[in-house]
Amino acid sequence: MTHALVTGGAGFIGSHVADAYLARGWRVTILDNFSTGKRTNVDPRAEVIEADITDASLANLVRDLKPDVISHHAAQIDVRVSVSEPALDAQTNVLATIRLLQAAAEIGARRFIFASTGGAIYGEPLETPQTENHSVRPLSPYGCAKLAAEHYLDYFRIVHGLPAVALRYANVYGPRQNAKGEAGVIAIFTERMVRGDEVTINGSGEQTRDYVYVDDVVAANLAVTDRSDLAGPYNVGTGVETDLLALHATLAALTGTTRTPKHAPAKTGEQLRSVLDGCALRTIANLPEPVALSEGLRRTVAWFRTK
Repeated sequence: MTHALVTGGAGFIGSHVADAYLARGWRVTILDNFSTGKRTNVDPRAEVIEADITDASLANLVRDLKPDVISHHAAQIDVRVSVSEPALDAQTNVLATIRLLQAAAEIGARRFIFASTGGAIYGEPLETPQTENHSVRPLSPYGCAKLAAEHYLDYFRIVHGLPAVALRYANVYGPRQNAKGEAGVIAIFTERMVRGDEVTINGSGEQTRDYVYVDDVVAANLAVTDRSDLAGPYNVGTGVETDLLALHATLAALTGTTRTPKHAPAKTGEQLRSVLDGCALRTIANLPEPVALSEGLRRTVAWFRTK
């Protein structure tokens, strides 16, 4: 039986990936420190290890488990934290990843999947949508750390033969996203609107993002899990650019809120535009077209109403 280790497997994206592996009948081990992940996200069929990826002894745990597949989703994901504490961000997103890569290479893992970032790595777009060939100009320590980790993936793949691949996510949204502990404007807006609370837009609201539904991210993960010849990095996005004002209007219509948003200063290190071309992986892996934002938002609002 194939054994998959999912770091951050109690979190938003990681739990969906873990569920997809379980649906295949695989043995799944979830490693999470539950700082933002929730036990309610975890399928009882999965094994759970509560630990922090920054613990240096984690490599020994991986050596003992000997998973076939490692899906690395545990991370420090808040850009603002990376700006205020860049060393802490690097400890989690770079050093911990290196230890995992080294352990994966030593045990001969047949696949290592790294959850990277699109917009934060590319920086402000020179052309849109941004393909994998777009120049990389991170504007935050978070983006710098993810790019550095990708370089280590290349090193372990080329020098040590570890079948590693990076997926550069756009702004992922959907059910289970934590509006309090994880980055995600859709989750934050939706939760507040469903409760009837006021929503705050940082900056003018004209900044744009590419919002990709979590099911499409899971499909991308399964595709690269099955194709060990794919090295990447690969974008996982829709190629559709949506500004915050338009996003707010759509969510307001879906939730029935009539409250106008208030505005606060823009976040330090936040870029103005981001939109990813995900055609490369969709073509290679024969993936379907992404879920339309209108449909994904409808599903997301419906989930938040059940909380």
